[in-house]
Amino acid sequence: MTKPHDRRATHRGLRQSMSGLHTWSGLLLGWVLYAMFLTGTVSYFKEELSQWMRPELPRLTQPLDPAVVAQRVADEIGRIAPNATQWSIKLPDERSNTVYAFWRIPGGKGARAFGQDHFDPVTGHRVEARDTLGGDFFYRFHFQFYYMSPFWGRLLAGLAAMFMLVAIVAGVITHKKIFTDFFTFRWGKGQRSWLDAHNALSVFGLPFHLMITYTGLVTLMALYVPWGERAAIKTPAERQQLTAELSAFIQAGKPSGDKVPLGSIEAMVRQTQQRWGTIDVGRVNATNPGDATARIAVTRGDAGRVSMSPDYVEFDGATGKLLAVHDRVGAAAETRGVMYALHLGRFSDLETRWLYFLASLMGTAMVGTGLVMWTVKRRQKLPDPERPHVGFRLVERLNIASIPGLSIAMTGFLWANRLLPVQMQERAFWEVHLFFIVWGLTLLHALLRPARAAWVEQLWAAAALLALVPVLNAATTQRPLWHSLANGDWVFAGTDLMCWALALLHAVLAIRTARHGARLRPSRASELRGDRVAISGEAAT
Repeated sequence: MTKPHDRRATHRGLRQSMSGLHTWSGLLLGWVLYAMFLTGTVSYFKEELSQWMRPELPRLTQPLDPAVVAQRVADEIGRIAPNATQWSIKLPDERSNTVYAFWRIPGGKGARAFGQDHFDPVTGHRVEARDTLGGDFFYRFHFQFYYMSPFWGRLLAGLAAMFMLVAIVAGVITHKKIFTDFFTFRWGKGQRSWLDAHNALSVFGLPFHLMITYTGLVTLMALYVPWGERAAIKTPAERQQLTAELSAFIQAGKPSGDKVPLGSIEAMVRQTQQRWGTIDVGRVNATNPGDATARIAVTRGDAGRVSMSPDYVEFDGATGKLLAVHDRVGAAAETRGVMYALHLGRFSDLETRWLYFLASLMGTAMVGTGLVMWTVKRRQKLPDPERPHVGFRLVERLNIASIPGLSIAMTGFLWANRLLPVQMQERAFWEVHLFFIVWGLTLLHALLRPARAAWVEQLWAAAALLALVPVLNAATTQRPLWHSLANGDWVFAGTDLMCWALALLHAVLAIRTARHGARLRPSRASELRGDRVAISGEAAT
């Protein structure tokens, strides 16, 4: 029979093991996780941010008819890309004032070229606004890090999410009093304060953190573990059925070669509206447009649907005849669709989206406090905290570049949007280039300056840049804050006000960091002073 003290020793051993697993799984990819969390947090308002980054476009004060808009943009794509084998139109909604479309053009030797652009829903023409990726840059960076290939970027994001899931589970096991500690916060107590903040942020958002991490893995599960799918799907028919359950993009069949113009896109959308309502249409997809085998899929929008499973109506592209209604998928596909929707949060109304934003912001702070706590705890255990070893210095500098440095880089992206010439060639790419250039400079600054000074300087730099964004917007556009408030333009007003709120947060952190010097435990400080006195005495002798 196991004795009580043996059971306690076993529990302590388990918690100690989980503590090490929690620490190292959180640290090794912690900087990647922090960047993923912060850019993912911003992505919940990517449509609004995209509007702010195209100030030339007026806001839509009333909903437009999706059927009319779809026909206008389809006609324009037919004019600029007459040989396209496939195109897709994302219609505007209450959060977006442009129509996004992409198309595929066959190239030489089997290669395929893609085109994409934003269109004015009122005229159907390409938007007359500055070239920018808008909020989509942060969204894409969140799970594929932009410069990396989509495969390797998503693989790294998945690996980081797996580490995050391990860190969460190990953290729950490690902290036996984690829920008690949630109600305890000791301000200005150094390591204890960081631990209290980390615990509180972790517990308060624990359900969200588990959900967002696990569903993030599920969204790209076929990339990480493709073997089950390969074993189960063996024939082209099974592959086509799987694709139909996961995507509303109809697979393009072989064109017949008979040139037949598309039927009325407007009529097809209106027929779909009779089923769903006037505002539920999200996309219009076409395969083999201009051919007798053309197919049109009108898909339901994401708003109000807690599932990303495809829901669409399929038409014959030439005649407009209704061919099929795809509104049901299997249990496995529906489960995947619900998890996908929970991760993206596109179903949410404004209030729910703010809850997503705040919970994700707490997740970002949870990862950041964990990274900082690693250095705070280990500094006290160093032989000489004033002269840390190379590994410790590297972690400390990466923390600085990853936390305040990323804030500076993201704000620099907004500054680039306002300062780069509107007609500049490859302007959107230079906004991205400047983001990475600024981020690299923050790492260089962190390497050259003392750690505490680098923390304070970069936090103040982030605060200043954020605080000046509304001023820069007022100086470079016709939509200053006072104008936006007077006209009820809450996209522009909200962006400016959020920049000030974040500037205040960074300023508070800068002040606290400046006031709090590196503190050693009294016993360790006395030991170090004794060692130095002994060394001095030996040298004098």
